Amino acid sequence: MNSMKQIKVEKVTLNMGTGGTAEKIEKGVKLLTAITGEKPVKTISMKRIPTWGVRPKLAIAVKVTLRGKKAEELLKRLLQAVDNTLPERKFDTFGNFSFGIDEYIKIPGVTYDVSIGVIGLEAAVTLQRGGFRIKRRSRRAAKIPYRHQIKKEEALSFIRSNFNITIGDRA
Repeated sequence: MNSMKQIKVEKVTLNMGTGGTAEKIEKGVKLLTAITGEKPVKTISMKRIPTWGVRPKLAIAVKVTLRGKKAEELLKRLLQAVDNTLPERKFDTFGNFSFGIDEYIKIPGVTYDVSIGVIGLEAAVTLQRGGFRIKRRSRRAAKIPYRHQIKKEEALSFIRSNFNITIGDRA
């Protein structure tokens, strides 16, 4: 197979929308640090939404992004937490996918922490091929041609073969 056509995991992003209270933000930071071993980043709101109690420059979420081998190892653990099953509707038309984990204690290797309690998180996985850099480079950035984009079917077969995932409806 052509090396430029091989699909790989570009990044895995873990996100926890905490809602804005400082206590929940600190719990989220502690949890994501325990899961990944990396320092999370706080997401800050940009505008006021009075019905949700959100004001500008208020930390409302926590996220961490992993790339390379760490991302693949974490993805294997996260997929075990959802019983190695993903519904087909979790994949977008460009091959990326995301899923939620309702309780972090389902992730292998993570133990229950009384100070955190039981909370969930979301995982977003971005796939790429060789040559995808052209859309992000500073000089002569360009679109990725249609024939080189990752299609949904290609992403499904990549996930099935590399991570032993069953694609189908889940209750």
